[in-house]
Amino acid sequence: MRAGYIRRAAPGVYTWLPLGLKVLRRVEEIVREEMDAIGGQELSFPALLPREPYEATNRWTEYGDNLFRLTDRKGADMLLGPTHEEMFTLAVKDMFSSYKELPLTLYQIQTKYRDEARPRAGLLRGREFIMKDSYSFDVDDAGLEAAYQRHREAYVRIFDRLGFDYVVVYADSGAMGGSASEEFLAVSPIGEDTFVRCEASGYAANVEAVVVPQAAPVAADVVAATPAAHVEDTPDSPTIETLVAQSDAMHPRADGRAWTAADTLKNVVVMLTHPDGTKEPLAIGLPGDREVDVKRLEAQVSPAEWEPFSEKDFEAFPMLVKGYIGPRSLGLESSSKIRYLLDPSVAEGSAWVTGADEHGKHVYDLVLGRDFSADGTIQAAEIREGDPSPDGAGPLTLARGIEMGHIFQLGRKYAEALDLKVLDENGKLVTVTMGSYGIGVSRAVAAVAESTHDELGLVWPRNLAPADVHVVATGKDQAVFDHAERMVADLEAAGLSVVFDDRPKVSPGVKFKDAELLGVPTIVVVGKGLEQGSVEIKDRATGERREVPVERGVAEVLTEVRGARPAPADPA
Repeated sequence: MRAGYIRRAAPGVYTWLPLGLKVLRRVEEIVREEMDAIGGQELSFPALLPREPYEATNRWTEYGDNLFRLTDRKGADMLLGPTHEEMFTLAVKDMFSSYKELPLTLYQIQTKYRDEARPRAGLLRGREFIMKDSYSFDVDDAGLEAAYQRHREAYVRIFDRLGFDYVVVYADSGAMGGSASEEFLAVSPIGEDTFVRCEASGYAANVEAVVVPQAAPVAADVVAATPAAHVEDTPDSPTIETLVAQSDAMHPRADGRAWTAADTLKNVVVMLTHPDGTKEPLAIGLPGDREVDVKRLEAQVSPAEWEPFSEKDFEAFPMLVKGYIGPRSLGLESSSKIRYLLDPSVAEGSAWVTGADEHGKHVYDLVLGRDFSADGTIQAAEIREGDPSPDGAGPLTLARGIEMGHIFQLGRKYAEALDLKVLDENGKLVTVTMGSYGIGVSRAVAAVAESTHDELGLVWPRNLAPADVHVVATGKDQAVFDHAERMVADLEAAGLSVVFDDRPKVSPGVKFKDAELLGVPTIVVVGKGLEQGSVEIKDRATGERREVPVERGVAEVLTEVRGARPAPADPA
């Protein structure tokens, strides 16, 4: 914003100013080249869409408050497109009817709208943003797998050309549905997504997609030796910390080991709101040394939304004693009828200290399978640095990233909802199988800026910069400005794009700072050195400066720019 690339128009909504638009167009060009190279055909759907297709797939409801809804003057419901699966599906349905016309890949680069509750970080999470979305259409799963791999390879080439550090991770499909799903994350400490990696095996996944394996059951002889469950007084112990302290003081372990939070079973109750407005309580049991991960929980309960249990909710379920909730008051077989799901690390036959459903009391040696049961499992507990990798190869490390791309094997969800079928080679109607592939184009501009800036300002890679050269004329001598202007004309005649700072009565220091802030890769200073017959060429990325003879200035700049420019993508 300070450099004049974008301007805030409203929360999560930005104007693209001339310099920013040039960078955006260069990102679009890279995406377009690689999509065309795999046989994609570009089209463009409207952003203003009718309700009916989204009603057919139930996303008019499932999108909840994130959907921009409006009504036209005739009373018809409309929406601003958050994504276009329905429109792509209907277009193919109208235009194609035979397997001979498939496989097919269509894409667009277009503005999307989502009413984000918390737009943040400029272009990284906005309510209006530009996305490339493409869709593959095939007659069978083998065709979908091939299309998915073509897109995956194209995405690797795109992000390699954009030039930032990224990882490809397993991902949760969320509301999109489908089977296989991977994300491309730009590694960044300000990223909203947390991902894990196992150095030993190369396993990588968004935390939302990490599947913790079910813990092995406790041996039968160990369960048989576990004392019967017993309720004990634990006054003033509504938290895990106070419970551990009270247990050590009043109910020490028989083996002499101190109690830890990992010996306790925490039961967290939340209220779900489903897309149709119905509410449902949900209880989650997990070891007391872990917290519920908000993102993992969101992914597990989607398209429902969740919020913590309120005082009013506790009043509606008086059998739940706040701070002392136990598993025996939970589950569909209990009087509360509250669905109860356990973290998979809670093993069958394991014994726990947990709430006794009475104020100031906890139950000890409560064994899963012997004394209580659950309605299933849920992958909602936090993942920590050093946790074992799901593939068993070694420990996990955690890092943060910005989601730049997401590819899905959608399957037949949308084709079935909208009756997209074609005749196969035997003349029978078959449902088309689809893939969906998105890239955050406007977000890519921000991700590159985040990964390449320094303390002075932006440092654009040459293939994305808004110009090839930034020419700065300094001083008061008109000869300096005249020479700089001739140099700009020669560079432009040679095919380069130039930013020319010819502001009069602006100090050299201000111009130098502005040039560094704008981040064009090559900066040419025409100033006091002109009297000695030289101009200065500076590399913005390295800070290297060199004086070159005036008569060699244009040639030196051309060599630097064209020598650094990457070759265009091979469309083959």
